[in-house]
Amino acid sequence: MVSRRDFLEVVSVAGVGLVLVPRLGWSQAATAPATTFTDIRGGVGLFEGRGGTIGWYASKDALVVVDSQFPDTARICLDGLRQKSGRGVDLLVNTHHHGDHTAGNKTLKEAATRVLAHANVPGLQRRAAEEAKTLDAQVYADRTFTDVWREDIGGETLRAQYYGPAHTSGDAVVTFEKANVAHMGDLVFNRVFPFIDRKSGASIANWIVVLEKTVAAHVQDTQYIFGHGASIRGGRADVLAQRDFMTALLETVRKAHSAGESKAEVQKRSAVPGFDTWKPLGTFVNAASLFGTAYDEVAGAPR
Repeated sequence: MVSRRDFLEVVSVAGVGLVLVPRLGWSQAATAPATTFTDIRGGVGLFEGRGGTIGWYASKDALVVVDSQFPDTARICLDGLRQKSGRGVDLLVNTHHHGDHTAGNKTLKEAATRVLAHANVPGLQRRAAEEAKTLDAQVYADRTFTDVWREDIGGETLRAQYYGPAHTSGDAVVTFEKANVAHMGDLVFNRVFPFIDRKSGASIANWIVVLEKTVAAHVQDTQYIFGHGASIRGGRADVLAQRDFMTALLETVRKAHSAGESKAEVQKRSAVPGFDTWKPLGTFVNAASLFGTAYDEVAGAPR
């Protein structure tokens, strides 16, 4: 089971050791990453590189970027988006604080006039950077919100909403309302084991609620961008599949805990019942860490 410190050291530093990649999990960062721009609709698209998936809105009137990956891929993304829009970044949004979503902030801030995140994110980001000794590499949000932030920008209307603790205590769902596309950050690890950051306020029980509230706040044909997974783009069914996975995980561990099983016994499980095809996100987010974290939540262990 990987410690949170080890995880944060991995995802907080660009070009060193192992880093999260959207589709395949964990891989070496020694070679230049493959990168892809994908148009979705209404001027909104996604960028795949290394780290959490970047979302974007590009028009002649505005350029918005959601999450920033690492400095090298952030540079590739910025250069490509400048060609699309011919302008600087009007707004950079961070869905949460983890390094594979914020390490590229410093690169994008060269062109960005504002950086937005939930009010809990700057503090969580600073604490993670202190642990990983990467304080000098950080750029923090200079605009924050507590519940909902909404603004017309260019030809779009952007909404960032916080539904409560889930993956962390600062996860925002960022919706491009006119295009009907929502960036979920790491609220969805599509059909791979999710990282549950308890020390940063994560709650499996409330994660389930957050996913239900998110689906209720969007329409049937909303397109969703996911931070990581077997596929980083999907629909309502994929968001609800994440909810069902988290529900089954929590119910399984609650039953085991009630039956007197120890944490070590629970961690011997290799899959969540009914979700045998869901795979570990590399060696760092494996079955032992997944079930161990769930056990800690059920048992009320200190964070």
